[in-house]
Amino acid sequence: MLAFRETGPSGGVPVVLLHALGSKAGTWDDFAGRLTRRVLAVDLPGHGDSAHAESYSLETMADDVAELLGDEADLVGHSMGGRVAVLLAQRLPGRVRRLVVEDTPPPPLEALEPLAPAQEPFEPLPFDWRLIDPIMAELRRPDPVWWERLGAITAPTLLISGGPSSHVGRESLERMRGLIPDCRLVVVEDAGHRVHGSRPEEFAAVAGEFLGQG
Repeated sequence: MLAFRETGPSGGVPVVLLHALGSKAGTWDDFAGRLTRRVLAVDLPGHGDSAHAESYSLETMADDVAELLGDEADLVGHSMGGRVAVLLAQRLPGRVRRLVVEDTPPPPLEALEPLAPAQEPFEPLPFDWRLIDPIMAELRRPDPVWWERLGAITAPTLLISGGPSSHVGRESLERMRGLIPDCRLVVVEDAGHRVHGSRPEEFAAVAGEFLGQG
């Protein structure tokens, strides 16, 4: 079971918020407070108040989130959470109504150099440090099928870029935009990787308008 924060009025199509690696549901408090809709801000597996798992992958995270969606939901995902949101939109086109992907790196076209293994921390972290290696390896691994399945996304999609100060290149996001049938890309200049944190008003204006009132 996933832990989540529920805010806003009951009923209606919910907005489900998915955080980045190492973050938790609370990262969305400001954005959730600006919406006038039912919001479910999720602690993904191994993060926040959600249980730690024996093993971690983006697919199993998507499986867990799918149980929260009900018949229909709008998804907002940042970085790793954006990759989970895209997987859900690819797999469950009838249940994902709108999709917002915030500064999320897509799979690289060529394999990247492997990272050094994560070391067990001296002090407790707000997430399970064991998820770092498998998730980072998956994020950095080429995946042609992921790119091919972007065409299966039926939800109107908004990609939000943090501009040149983010490590996520605009070229890769432009490629995503061209493969998702109904998609647009908005660049929030010099916002960096965590757009909803560095530019909360601009993020809320862009994403909130796209999501609408329910």
